[in-house]
Amino acid sequence: MCELSCSKRGSGMMADVQNDPAQWPLSIDRVGVKGLQLPLLMSDKSQGRQHTVASVTLGVDLPAKFKGTHMSRFAEALETWNEELSYHSLRTLLEDISRRLHAGKAYARFDFPYFIRKSAPVSGISGFMAYTCGLVGELRDGHFSITQRVVVPVMTVCPCSKAISDEGAHSQRADVKLAVRMRSFCWLEEYIAMAEAAGSSPVYPILKREDEKFVTEAAFANPVFVEDVVRRVAASLGEHPSVSGYRVDVESHESIHGHNAFARMEHDFVE
Repeated sequence: MCELSCSKRGSGMMADVQNDPAQWPLSIDRVGVKGLQLPLLMSDKSQGRQHTVASVTLGVDLPAKFKGTHMSRFAEALETWNEELSYHSLRTLLEDISRRLHAGKAYARFDFPYFIRKSAPVSGISGFMAYTCGLVGELRDGHFSITQRVVVPVMTVCPCSKAISDEGAHSQRADVKLAVRMRSFCWLEEYIAMAEAAGSSPVYPILKREDEKFVTEAAFANPVFVEDVVRRVAASLGEHPSVSGYRVDVESHESIHGHNAFARMEHDFVE
């Protein structure tokens, strides 16, 4: 192989080292690039479309016989793709990556903030809430799967604290993290609404005094443990026709304890 490489250099051709035999002939499950930044166009339930920015990870499997993959081809595929992110366009991107790199498996992950204009419950004053989201697609020998991810902040009031206290109860913010295997399209807003409905109260971008009074009283009338939140979300996902599997994580950032509380439920979910 060394003689061939030298011969190519001498004749003006550039060596393709990635195609050399691997020193350790073991298959690699996934190899690629991450941290690619991309302006992104998304479907928006209320506005039609939304512009955001994504951090992108792309990968493929690598057979044992090859030393390396061709990293530049991932960026080339992303540059020529340049579409609105959707169920179908993500599959198109993965098919192109698979062709370019002669791979049996192709993987893509888009992580991005998604913005929803949200109104306060009494005053009606509105502002943008940003939700941390991700869309993951995988193509394995022609079979396409897609996973929607979203992190939703909620407020929770402790039922135990309320039951044993003469005045008040401790409350805190909790993060509801959904990873949903989809069999068909579903609006991000629907998953966010499921998570917010499971807490004691949603979290708002702007609240006036009348809103704070309403939110506080409504939350204290609906105290929940992390166990309650995760069960409520799992029950909603289990009944949704677009969901084929899910993982729900709830983490409560405790206000009076020196630790956080968490709960997880999953059904037919494989990373």
